[in-house]
Amino acid sequence: MNIKLAALGAAIVVIGLVLTDSLYTVNQNEQALVLQFGEVVKIESEPGLKFKLPVVQNVQFYEKRVLDVDPPVEQVILSDQRRLDVGSYARYRIADPLLFFQSVRNETIAGTRINSFVNNALRNVLGNYNQLDVLSEQRGPIMRSIRDSVEANAKPLGIEIVDVRIVRADVPEGTVQSVYDRMKSEREREAAQYRAQGQEYSLQIKSRADRDVTVLLADAERKAQELRGQGDAEAIKVQAEAYGADPQFFSFYRSLEAYRNALGATGTTLVLSPKGDFFKYFNDATGRGLVPAVTQQTPSGADPAPSAPGTPAPASPG
Repeated sequence: MNIKLAALGAAIVVIGLVLTDSLYTVNQNEQALVLQFGEVVKIESEPGLKFKLPVVQNVQFYEKRVLDVDPPVEQVILSDQRRLDVGSYARYRIADPLLFFQSVRNETIAGTRINSFVNNALRNVLGNYNQLDVLSEQRGPIMRSIRDSVEANAKPLGIEIVDVRIVRADVPEGTVQSVYDRMKSEREREAAQYRAQGQEYSLQIKSRADRDVTVLLADAERKAQELRGQGDAEAIKVQAEAYGADPQFFSFYRSLEAYRNALGATGTTLVLSPKGDFFKYFNDATGRGLVPAVTQQTPSGADPAPSAPGTPAPASPG
């Protein structure tokens, strides 16, 4: 009787152990691979109570959640030959547990591989940019390029890269002053270049303005000459018409113009004969009252001297 009870108890224990080894639970944030003699025979991605063959099969669990990797600080050389100590982190998810198991087996090895991918991407991508790009608005496109590079290397391992970020970018100790001096020199060079360009633009603008002024003055002078010519022509026409209509009045008008031009200037001294035509309207408003010219005795056979303008010729002896 005791032997039977012992055998029954042993059987119950064995059955319990077998059942325990046959059942496993997949949590909400897990995924599992069922292995038989080291080969994957089943993939469980849904949560719940699962069954497997006892003894000959075992289960490998992997996280569904996003995992973090913190690569060590990497010193990179930028395109301007400056050095930066770059700290970064990466976040990833196991997208294909079968491929993940076949390539890296576990999360520790996966973290090491991702660290290597991130550091290589930092060196390759940042080597194409200078320090100002890394610290400016160019940082967004730079990070996308780094993430794409890490993603391309991690995808064959069954890993999905969620994010890659640079958390620090510091100048190595001992090079801060040299970097500052180099940046100052570059800023001064750029400032001198901008000033030279501004001076060049200023000279170009002044040259164009001077040229435009010359053209405008030439056009104005040409138009003025045309207008003066038209005015002179019109004046000549009017004067000609006036002379044709009343020659005596025209002569009087021209004499008044001559008086105004000659006598209107301040400090002008004129030495003229009172017997000349210039003063004929001072002696007589009609212009005929000139002082008689003195008749000179002419030698025998010589022509008499001509009379002054406006003086009637002497009568010839009867």
